[in-house]
Amino acid sequence: MGSVPIQQETTHRSVHLLSQRGDARAVARTSLPGNPSAASAARRFVRGALADWTRLGMVATRGADRLADDAVLVVSELVTNAVVHAGTGVEVLVRLDGAGDDDPASLAVEVSDHHPTRAVRADAPDPGAASGEPEYGRGLQLVAALARSWGITYRPGLKTVWARLALDGGGATGVNGGNGVNGGKGGASRAGTAGAAGMPGMAGMAGMAQRGPLAELLAPVPRRAVKDERDWTGRGALSFLAEASDLLAGQLDEDMVTALAGQLLVPRLADWCAIWLDGEAGPAPRLARVWHADESVTESLRTALLKNPPSLADDVRGTAVTVPVAWPETAEGEAGLEEEGPGGEEGPGGEEAPGGSAVAFRLTAGARRLGVLLLGRHGTSGGTGAGVPAEAVPLIEDFARRVGLAIGAARAYTRQATISRVLQRGLLPAQVAQIPGVDSSLVYEPSDEGLAGGDFYDIFPAGSGGRWCFMLGDVQGSGPEAAVVTGLARPWLRLLAREGYQVGDVLDRLNGLLLDEATEAAEAAALMVAGSAGETAAYEGAAYDEPQPRFLSLLYGELTPLPGGHGVRCTLACAGHPLPLLLRPDGTVRPAATSQLLLGVVDDAAYESRTFELEPGDTLLCVTDGVTERRSGERMFDDGDGLARAFAECVGLSAQGVADRIRQAVHTFADTPPGDDLALLVLQAR
Repeated sequence: MGSVPIQQETTHRSVHLLSQRGDARAVARTSLPGNPSAASAARRFVRGALADWTRLGMVATRGADRLADDAVLVVSELVTNAVVHAGTGVEVLVRLDGAGDDDPASLAVEVSDHHPTRAVRADAPDPGAASGEPEYGRGLQLVAALARSWGITYRPGLKTVWARLALDGGGATGVNGGNGVNGGKGGASRAGTAGAAGMPGMAGMAGMAQRGPLAELLAPVPRRAVKDERDWTGRGALSFLAEASDLLAGQLDEDMVTALAGQLLVPRLADWCAIWLDGEAGPAPRLARVWHADESVTESLRTALLKNPPSLADDVRGTAVTVPVAWPETAEGEAGLEEEGPGGEEGPGGEEAPGGSAVAFRLTAGARRLGVLLLGRHGTSGGTGAGVPAEAVPLIEDFARRVGLAIGAARAYTRQATISRVLQRGLLPAQVAQIPGVDSSLVYEPSDEGLAGGDFYDIFPAGSGGRWCFMLGDVQGSGPEAAVVTGLARPWLRLLAREGYQVGDVLDRLNGLLLDEATEAAEAAALMVAGSAGETAAYEGAAYDEPQPRFLSLLYGELTPLPGGHGVRCTLACAGHPLPLLLRPDGTVRPAATSQLLLGVVDDAAYESRTFELEPGDTLLCVTDGVTERRSGERMFDDGDGLARAFAECVGLSAQGVADRIRQAVHTFADTPPGDDLALLVLQAR
């Protein structure tokens, strides 16, 4: 993942003003995207701002390093909380506040997100927990330990969590004592994980769920800390399901869905869980995820489950079913899970063989069976044979339905993405031909990765005579509709060129073919609607999908080597396409063709070509409208001949260098990524 761009706005004040006037401030602010890189970017931003203020004398050199360390920890925790809990972009502000009568000079750190309905957790430790401290809220305990004061401010559409650190180093109690960052285990634990807030991989999410900020969302209320399970099920079910829906709905990979589902259930509602997924085309179910509260026995549990997959009747849908499970054994032949076996069975050292039961839920999406969710708990009575209380079963059933829907959506997306990738490979050439005496370079960037776009290109030999043809086209629209036209146009152009047609004749015949296809599609649609109207009057006046016109802009040319092997003769025609530009070695740039009507518009269009010579050092640039119409606000890249000016600066560059220079100019023209397919072809005579 690339670095996150930071835009810093800083206003400096003198030390005298800071000490004498409370309203004189130095402020630095930035906006960060709501992704896992935000925390590391915020740390760099805050450290850089404090370094600037220290260099200018606004912050005392003595103690500046410790202040920077504390501020970096605070902003890391607050940004991580905002990204994980809110899922929106964040605004980070650091400010030097001047000293007042009752308010010493301080460094204010503010982190704002745009999801104000989710409160940041800062619950007190549960004295009944085994370790004496909670498994959640440690981030804000760290903030409280470091800050002189902190709080939360709500505004319409905005929530801000702020903290103030003393500039004199005299922070809140415990900063240097036994309960703070340098001495307390709570602060030290969070400090150790704050720097690792990067993108979690599939294998690394388990560790984050136990140690990092993600645990506050995935398991904010550990099961062992709940005194009345009925009370939690009643008060916390809606919140749990809402959080689960938010997490699962955004995943487009079924393995990530299963990973999140396991972390949401364990240890919150179960001591362990496993998810089996059915194959799409009938293969045997696979064990996609195993999760246990005790990570040391996860692999042995997986081994035991692989030997005995769950079997549910076909008519089981949306209800809990108790199934037998053979538990893993230790080297001594004892059950290796807990001191008390699942569902009341004897544990290690008991007389009974290791075994027990689990509760299974069918995962479905509509009428399709997708897999099985299997979970169990130890030592809880009054529910299923697997130790799951009756009060929790409806909640888990609802959760299982959400998991099934998320897996179904992920599979549908994967199928569509696979189809699009296969279609994309079929629509575009696997490689372009190398033309003797000509260096070529191609840039092609679809606006939607993995989906077929409307731009297409090709370079190919056109039979005997040493002729080489090239094309760069753009179909109106995008997606499958554009892909259909691309799938017709490129093979037709190859066929017509190899049949010996000249450049203008090739465009004439392609125009007729497009119009014939459009006419046939319109007639077929009309017959379909007419037939439906004849069967029932309900269809009378009904709307239907009308055939879309198949407009196509195209730049098509032919290259023939000149006698002696120095340069080539170029014949080309432009049909509604951005004009190609010719760059001479002296830096002059001129259009290399004249604009003509789009293909597929009228049937009596006659297309003309233009012939010229590409001498050694001459460069021909062909682009699609994704280049010329690249927008930055109200401006476009080619406004005021912007493309020609950028091309003129490429004198002396190779074909590859020209392509890279133009591509970079297009990308840097605006802050946002290009919104249209981008394609450009550079041909340079040797």
